[in-house]
This record gives sequence, structure tokens and C-alpha cells, in this order.
Amino acid sequence: MEGTYAVITDVACDIVIIGAGVIGCAAAYNLAKKGRSVTVLDREPNVGEGASSRNGGGVRQSGRDGRELPLAMYAVENIWPTLSDELGADVEYVKRGNLRLGKTEEHLQTLRKLASMSQGLGLDMKMIGPEEVREINPYLSDQVIGASWCPTDGHANPMRTTLAYYRAAKALGVRFVTGVEVKRLRKVRGRIAGVECNIGTFTANDVLLAAGLGSRGIAASVGIDIPMTGSLIECLVTEAEPTMFPQMLGVATGDFYGHQTAHGSFVFGGSSGLEESNGAFGGRPTSSITAPAECRAIMGYIPRLADAKIVRTWAGWEDESADGVPVISKIDEVPGLTIACAFNGHGFGISPIVGLLLSELVCDEPTTLDVSAFRYDRFKAWL
Repeated sequence: MEGTYAVITDVACDIVIIGAGVIGCAAAYNLAKKGRSVTVLDREPNVGEGASSRNGGGVRQSGRDGRELPLAMYAVENIWPTLSDELGADVEYVKRGNLRLGKTEEHLQTLRKLASMSQGLGLDMKMIGPEEVREINPYLSDQVIGASWCPTDGHANPMRTTLAYYRAAKALGVRFVTGVEVKRLRKVRGRIAGVECNIGTFTANDVLLAAGLGSRGIAASVGIDIPMTGSLIECLVTEAEPTMFPQMLGVATGDFYGHQTAHGSFVFGGSSGLEESNGAFGGRPTSSITAPAECRAIMGYIPRLADAKIVRTWAGWEDESADGVPVISKIDEVPGLTIACAFNGHGFGISPIVGLLLSELVCDEPTTLDVSAFRYDRFKAWL
């Protein structure tokens, strides 16, 4: 169900999911496969309007925190290759490698540390010099003096992936209610009992909170705090260009990341570092200040794109945790509540496995992978 609805009295289901992004939709799909009745709520009028549609589409293992890397590796090895077939829709997954570029010795030191850690955890990743960089991608600037190379990384289409999960979940009976405002989580005798919204109450034995940056305020309604802040991420897409390269690109500093799509356009994302310049924290600011800053970074790495025409830009606030990895956790203090948030801009690539893990957590099943590193209570000593 989509759209804004008249006031209701009470709707009951097994599980309410707050957040219709790629994480929420993937979890809904996996829960529905287990035969659970699921309702997904979102404040936006359409699914995927948050970070799920505001990213560069990277499906990468390289450059991840060691705690997060096993999730990315599992998704790349076991889920992404067959996801289009499973969901019945092309998610435009391409597995052609990832170059993380460096222009300075400091950049290379950062990349060496990441490569060493990743290799120690079994990832096929190595450092390469400027000659090999340009053998892989001859369009890169001479300013690039080295890179890390992970041949099993890739990219996919974030919106297509989110919508594929949404449609597959809906086909299994998941109910989507969009354009609603969550007021608070509801408890009865200390246990989660549902969600109170501006249109009424949704009663459930379990609630999965996956609302990105908005998760912090909603969790606070039952006394739970997840230390996280917002960071402005800007994306842009160009007109179609001649085919240049299939790899996903990134840089040591995080200035930009992106790839060329199957139809020729380039999709890039990144951080300008100018969040405060527009004074619009919490919105979706894309401005004459932030977008050109990102474009200058891109041209410094790919000079050929200097004359490429930009079709549109868009921006959003990603949810960043205090320690750089997400919260994927049941909440002991509030039985029946599970939280998935603070993905630090890394959530899209691991969304297929996170959706599976969340379905297992909510159903009190053994998890496919160890998720203890993502428990919410790791922050208790910080508070």
C-alpha cells in the first residue's frame, strides 16, 4: 500500500518495520519468506527515498572495517550474483572490480593499511602502481600514483535493487504504508507492542527499526540511544557517454566514488565537506556550492569527463555511527525491538545479507553470520 491514509484505529501483524529503504525492504522480503505477516511504514510517500536512492551503487568489500568485511564478502559470494533471478528484476549487478585511488603518499599509506587488513581476512585485494592502474583504467589522471585493486568488487543500481525487494516482498503479502509519521514505539509491560503513528496504532509482537538517521529519535521514545550523526552525501548523474570502463572507482580520502552504468551515464557520489555552507541540516540540500566541489574532485581523477553534462544532482544525510560500523541488534532492554541503523554510507552493498540476518534475529533463529560486533550495547561505555 502506498500513499497517505485516513486515520485508522488499530492494525495488527506479526512484525512492523519502520523504514522502507533497501534494508527495510530486504528484511521484509526475508521475513515474508518465513511466513511472517509484515507491515512496513515510511514517512516518505514512496519507498527508497532516503539513503537507498542517494548513493553511488557500490557493491564493495575493499575499504571496509574488519568487522563489516565478512558481511560484504558473504553478500558478494552468495547473494548478489543470483539476486536478479531471485527477485525477478534486473538490479544491474556488475562484478568487474574496484580501484581505490591515491594521489599522495599519505593516500597510499591509508590504502596499504586497508589492503593488509583485508588480505588478513581472506579478501583478494592488492596494491598496484600507476602503470597497472592505467592498464586497468586508461582514463585516469596522471596524478594517480597508485591504488588498491579488488577484482571481486562491483556495483549495482540502488533504486532498482530497492524496488526489486519491495515488489518481491509485496508479492509475498507484505503491506507497505507510506506517507505516515511515526510518533513513538509502544510498550506494554516492558515489551514492545507496536508503533503509534499519526494515522493510528500498528500492533505487533516485534518491531524492526530501520529508519536511517531518523532511527535515533524513534528509539529514544523507549529510552534507547544510538550515538550517530548525519553527514551530507551528494550524488550526480551525467548524460550518456561512450563506454569507458566497467570498474567501480573510489578514492582513499572518500572525495568521490562511482561508476559508469550500462546505458553510458556516470553516477558519482561523495562528500564535499561543505555541509555547513547551506545551513540546511536534515533536508536534502544540493547547491551551487556542494555539487561543483564534487565535480572538481571527479575531474581531478578523470579529466575526460570535464565536458560531461550533468543531468541532475541530489543529496541526503547518511547516518554515521560513533565507531564507523552499523548497529544490527536486538535490544535486550526492550524485548521485541530490533534495530538496524548507522550504516555510515556502507549499507547498500551489504543490504542483501543484512536483510537475511535481520529476519533471523527477529525470528530468534541462529544467524548466518556472527553479528555480535554490531550490538547496540557496545556504546554503553561511551555514554
